[in-house]
Amino acid sequence: MSDQRDALYAASLDGEWEKSSFSAGSGSDCVQIMPIDGGVAFGDSKRRDLDGALRFTDKEMLAHILAVKAGQYDHLIPDGTEL
Repeated sequence: MSDQRDALYAASLDGEWEKSSFSAGSGSDCVQIMPIDGGVAFGDSKRRDLDGALRFTDKEMLAHILAVKAGQYDHLIPDGTEL
C-alpha cells in the first residue's frame, strides 16, 4: 500500500455515520458513510463488524459521485427496482 492508503486505513472511525435520506424506514438497511482524515469510510447497518472496511480518498470519492450523477451505473439497477 502507498503511504496515503496506509494513512487512510489507519484513520480512526470516531466521527458520525451518515446515511442517505433515501434509506428505508428505520435505517436498519442502509449503507453509511463517515468523513475521515484524507477521505471517507463506508459502513453497512446490517454488518457493523465491517464498518470502515471500504475507504476512499477524497479524490476517489469525488470521481465516484460524479460518475453516479452522470448515470454511469444506471445499467446496474434492475428494471422495477424501487426504494
